Order: sequence, then structure tokens, then C-alpha cells
Amino acid sequence: MLMKLLHYTIILFSVAIAKNSYSQEITTPVTISELKPITTIPTAPITATRKIKTGLPLPIFPVSAWQSKNTVGFDLNEIAFVNWNAGGVSSIAGLLKGNFIRTHTTENSKWVNELIVRYGINKQDGLTIRKSDDEVRFNSTFGYRDDTTSNWYYSAKLNFNTQFTYGYKYPDTSSPISKPFAPAYTFLGAGADYFDKEKKLDVYISPITIKNTLVLDQTLANQGAFGVNKAIYDTQGNLISEGKQSKTEFGFLVTNYYKKEVWKNITMENRLSLYSDYLNNFGNIDVEWKLQFDLIVNQYVSANIGTHAIYDDDVKTYEEIDGVKVAGGPTLQLKQSLGVGMVYVF
Repeated sequence: MLMKLLHYTIILFSVAIAKNSYSQEITTPVTISELKPITTIPTAPITATRKIKTGLPLPIFPVSAWQSKNTVGFDLNEIAFVNWNAGGVSSIAGLLKGNFIRTHTTENSKWVNELIVRYGINKQDGLTIRKSDDEVRFNSTFGYRDDTTSNWYYSAKLNFNTQFTYGYKYPDTSSPISKPFAPAYTFLGAGADYFDKEKKLDVYISPITIKNTLVLDQTLANQGAFGVNKAIYDTQGNLISEGKQSKTEFGFLVTNYYKKEVWKNITMENRLSLYSDYLNNFGNIDVEWKLQFDLIVNQYVSANIGTHAIYDDDVKTYEEIDGVKVAGGPTLQLKQSLGVGMVYVF
């Protein structure tokens, strides 16, 4: 009887040891090279560890080379007067804005896609609602480098921008001076791109860039708006040939992007674009410059002040003299903004 009891005790002890050994966790190093990534290969060799229960491996997912950043915000400015002896006009203005970035990065390449949308309105006492901001802009840059330590890339760039709604020279709202895709601008070219991720500095130089100006509204095209060839009329005012709805240029493009925290919770963002056409008055430079300061209050509240300047040799000014619209020369276009509002990043 004693021998049987001892025998059963040994069997139970052995089963307990086997059970504990089977459930014991072990850690083994696994490199990314052992995996089969679905989307891409990481920018640098990565060593991961996995915990395995013998016979029960845990799944490990590959690291994606895609990164995304979405920023949406709404700015609101308001001023109201009630029996205010000093006088003034009540007004309210709102601006809806969004910035959506998708970046694909490997050891030797980067592909940055950015969509910027802005739309603002303003309402003053006694006046109808007026547009204060309107922009749709898409930027895409692909770069490749031979040396993983270099900041220089062989790059190709595509830029596109237009607007959402009609634009007017207020108070005249009978004749729009711009419309969606009238104008629209595209830049397509290749060159060299200096990209420093740590300093958030990007300088792009392209000696071969095609610029297209689209005016997909025949009325504006007939007027020769935004530099396209205008319509031809006979001496009696009869239309001989309609204006062109597009204009193509070939030239030299330089762009710069720089972002830096200049003071605590104050970030400066600078965007500059310089373009000159080889075939038509080379040396006349089209300039677009944006400078903005973001003042961070907390995670969801911020203030911003910015300026946007444009000089395009093909965009002429117009003024009325004795009821007749007379074309003038190109001039500097300048816009300044100040806003406080909500911002959400995800």
C-alpha cells in the first residue's frame, strides 16, 4: 500500500513539473529581417523581442514606413458694439483650416504629400457675407539618395493650388474676378532637394520645371485673366477667337520650407517659392511667400499671426477710369491675418 502511494505521488509530482515547464515564458531576439513586411522596410535595422509559450508563438506585425499627421482648426474673431459712443462696426469672422500630411520614408527615399485647405468668411453689420480666405493646395515631393548619411536627394515635385468658390472685388459682386480652377496653378519638375529632418529645413532646387496656369472659365479667359492669351475682337466688337484657357511656362524653381520654435510655445513657419520662366522675360521672378507664427496656449487652443505675399508678373491690375476698365501693370499682392481658435491634431 505504501509503495502504491509513493508511486502515485511521484507521478503527480512529474506531471506538475511538466505542466510548469510547458507554460514557462522565454524571450528570444527576433530581427526584422526574419519578418515579411507588408508595406515597407524600416529605415534602420530594428531588433525586437517576443514572448513565446512553447508551441504558441505570438504574432508580430511589421513596422509601417507610412506616417500621418492631421491638423484641423477653427479661428473666430468677433467685435460687437451696443450704444458705443466712440462708434464702430460690429463684425464676426470665421476661418476653417486643415493640414493633412502623409509621409513614406525608407533608408534611401522619402515621399511627402501635403494637403492644405482654408476657407474664411466675414460678416460686418450692414453688409453681406464676404469671403476672407480661400485656398486648396496639394504638394507632393519624392526624393531618392545614394548615401544614407547625406541630406541631398534627387527629387521630383508636384504642386497644385486653386480655390473653392467665386472671388469678387467688393463691393461689386456682379462680376467674379476668380472662380474654382480659374485660376489653378500646377508645377511639375525635377531637381535636387536638401532635407534636414532635425532642423526641419527643406530647400528644393529645380532647373527644369513646367508651370501651367489654368483659367477654366471662358469669360475670364476672354479677358486674358491671370496671363492667358485673351480673346480677339474685330473693330465692331465681334468675337473672332476666344481666349486661351491655359498657359504653359518652362523655367527655374526654388522653394524653401523652414519651421522652428523661436520662443517657448511660439513656432515660426516659413514657406518661399521663386520661379522664373526661361522663354518669357527670364529674370522676372514670380514670388510667393508665407510667414506664420503659431502661439500655443494649450493642447487645443492657439493663436496665430501670418502674412502672405504674392508677386506674379503675369497678373495685371485693373482700374476704372471714366467707367472704362483699364489694365495696369503687375503689383504686389499682400494678405495679413490674425486669429485665435481651436486646433486638433490627430
